[in-house]
Amino acid sequence: MPQTDREESLYPAVPAGVSGAFEIGGTRIPSRFCLAPMAGYTSLAFRLAVRGLGGLGLATTDLVNARSLLEKTRRALELAETCDEDRPLAIQLYGHVTSEMERAARWVEGQGATAVDINMGCPVRKVVRSGGGSALMCEADRATDLVAAMVRAVSIPVTVKMRLGWDDQSITAPSLARQFEQVGAAAVIVHGRTRQQGFGGKVNRDGLRAVVEAVESMPIIANGDVRTIADAAAMFEETGCAAISIGRGALANPFFFRQLESWSRTGSPGPVPSFEERVDFMAEHFHALLARRGEFYACLQFRKILKWYYHFTRMPKAFYLRLINLSSSAHFDETVAMIREAGPTGSLPGHFEAHIPVPSGPIDKW
Repeated sequence: MPQTDREESLYPAVPAGVSGAFEIGGTRIPSRFCLAPMAGYTSLAFRLAVRGLGGLGLATTDLVNARSLLEKTRRALELAETCDEDRPLAIQLYGHVTSEMERAARWVEGQGATAVDINMGCPVRKVVRSGGGSALMCEADRATDLVAAMVRAVSIPVTVKMRLGWDDQSITAPSLARQFEQVGAAAVIVHGRTRQQGFGGKVNRDGLRAVVEAVESMPIIANGDVRTIADAAAMFEETGCAAISIGRGALANPFFFRQLESWSRTGSPGPVPSFEERVDFMAEHFHALLARRGEFYACLQFRKILKWYYHFTRMPKAFYLRLINLSSSAHFDETVAMIREAGPTGSLPGHFEAHIPVPSGPIDKW
């Protein structure tokens, strides 16, 4: 059925150049809507479930400590876990010892990842104190040397995730992005806040535009506070970015990539996901966790995200309370069957705010 003028007016116009694929270091990324890494949440199970809905471009793993990866610690290997269906994928590394980062990058390449991503954006105190994350943004020469070494170490694209700067008085992202491009970085993903802001305050789109304007042709992927189609349109229009990286917006609405991709092609996000689709996704996510981590971990992980599914499906509260202390897959399946039969308690939301607590410890221990 063709769109009516009224339907078209409900959504912002699609900015020029947003529809279709883009490239990172000569590698085709099928969509301009990418999944940002969120420690403890964007696991392989979640990534595969989201990919099954359509519309997702590049996904990035949780932050992985390079040294822990080389030591083959259980947690680091879990964070870097992937498979052939999980493409295109960047595995994100952090660390400050160049030789370790080079060796870890070669391991990433050996796993078949599309790209290796260097974290220079994590604001957590213990990561920064170790010399990783945002601390690298304060030492431009050392940061550039690290990127150059990583580019030489592998044949896959090397990307960098960073913030605008340490604080409002030291907005270093534009100059760093220019230097990284000169030594061969394939793309830079910029969170539009400073390290001092953490995850508070507003994203600075003028600051993101300054990064876009500082480079010659390297794609800049903008990150931060994209939770609706209007947010996405404003991010493209106001920054000139090549693509958008979405974190909390995807946790609150895993169908968001499908909707954005449809909007970029047609001007409309398509139909709102039904109650049945939402429950199906919830069940698929849980069973993917179950298959990869076993019953104990799957139940533990699901309890962390149950509140989002409660809001997203509008399941009756009695079933939320049945799942809040989930301890077995049989109990999950039994409760899901009851949820399907009962149906939602009210109208289904298009968006809600997904609050993510930020731990104080090292990322690979999250």
